[in-house]
Amino acid sequence: MESIFQKVDCVNCKLSGVCLPYGLKRDDIPKLETIVKRKRPIKADEYLYRQEDQCTSLFVVKSGSFRSFIWNVNGGEQTIGFYLPGEIMGLDALRQQSKYHCTTIALETASVCEFPMARLNELCGKIPKLQMQLMCVIGSHIVSEQNNIVLLGNRSATEKVVTFLLMISSRYNALGYSSTEFNLTMPRHDIANFLGLTIETVSRQLGCLTKSGAITIKHRGVQINDMDKLKNIVEPCLTKRFTS
Repeated sequence: MESIFQKVDCVNCKLSGVCLPYGLKRDDIPKLETIVKRKRPIKADEYLYRQEDQCTSLFVVKSGSFRSFIWNVNGGEQTIGFYLPGEIMGLDALRQQSKYHCTTIALETASVCEFPMARLNELCGKIPKLQMQLMCVIGSHIVSEQNNIVLLGNRSATEKVVTFLLMISSRYNALGYSSTEFNLTMPRHDIANFLGLTIETVSRQLGCLTKSGAITIKHRGVQINDMDKLKNIVEPCLTKRFTS
């Protein structure tokens, strides 16, 4: 992965195939490039934006990863998602009143491309394919949220953990990275919070999967040794949804 300090334009960015430039004519990409703001590196545990902040921009993860969460009724954090390179953050603010519905924080040193909303809307009016790509991104976001509902439904702890691994595997694969070797940049307590499990349960389930030979874990690195074994743990229709 390129250095987060290296400036790469949209034409040459290896994430362009999954980002807003996807599907644009080559002559239109420089027009999109003119509105992109590249922020300074964001340190681990640094906020990108907070719940109820006014939304002025959408953000694309250029490197690193992020976690989004909302404050629950008890005043605690409820993790609602994780973002990997090429994925767009801030779409929840399109809902109403132009305010972010959640808080987003860096899980590690990361960088983003910032797309000011006013200029993005203006450009969408001039480049129809850009508007179509933004709609596709929103559609993908909706599907992801639906998948999360299925994941967090009435499922066993084993199914939740395995499905989570398959989700992350599929997302890395879509980015052109290995689907069988990747890092879980999110701490165990964030994974547990997202899945509605305890940290002990998540650790125990990962331990059982390791003993079975399905996966190998070293620190935060995960290697999937037997993808079929993982797929057989979850329902066939759910597996198809995440691996299609």
